[in-house]
Amino acid sequence: MGPTLRRGSRGPDVIRLQRLLNQKVVPSPNLTADGDFGQRTELAVRAFQTRNHLMADGVVGTNTWAKLDADHAGPIPGGGEPRWMQIARGEIGVREVAGSNHNPRILQYHATTTLKATSDETAWCASFVNWCLRQAGVNGTSSAAAASFATWGKETAAQPGAVCVIYNAGAANSSLSHSGNHVAFLVEETPTHYVLLGGNQSDSVKISNFPKAKWRLKAMRIP
Repeated sequence: MGPTLRRGSRGPDVIRLQRLLNQKVVPSPNLTADGDFGQRTELAVRAFQTRNHLMADGVVGTNTWAKLDADHAGPIPGGGEPRWMQIARGEIGVREVAGSNHNPRILQYHATTTLKATSDETAWCASFVNWCLRQAGVNGTSSAAAASFATWGKETAAQPGAVCVIYNAGAANSSLSHSGNHVAFLVEETPTHYVLLGGNQSDSVKISNFPKAKWRLKAMRIP
């Protein structure tokens, strides 16, 4: 869910809306996710509302958000990526700010946990996973601890978007992890690596390769 949005609204919730509309309106309106609810965004909202038998008023309220969040909240039939994975891909490139300033986007990730850290230098892999799940209408753990996802949801075999908890004692007290645990979304598993899309990977949201020779799988979970 999200706040009521209409033409003239601005901010991160509009960016989320624009990304959802690009994915769900056919043909895609190819909106620029700039956080500015203008004429093209309003037309795309009306098209989505019409297709889903909602009042086509161009205002994104409770019913429109519910429909946007309900579509493909889980794994997509046929092996496609779940909604949270699509959202995570849209965050690639978000990175920490050097110095005393902090990236406000990362602070938004932190806000989905009970820790609610106020620094982008606080380990944020679990915050990122919680945020992506919440944007897809799925409850995470609300914990800033990567290991909290080891018992979340249910066990699964490798599939795109699975939440993976991996452990490397050598990574403890590093910029990636204080505990040696890391959590991220599975892109693919190869014979030698876990390929994961996650936050706090080289201080950014990116896809990284984690060698099995160093990283042990603790859990692979879906809602």
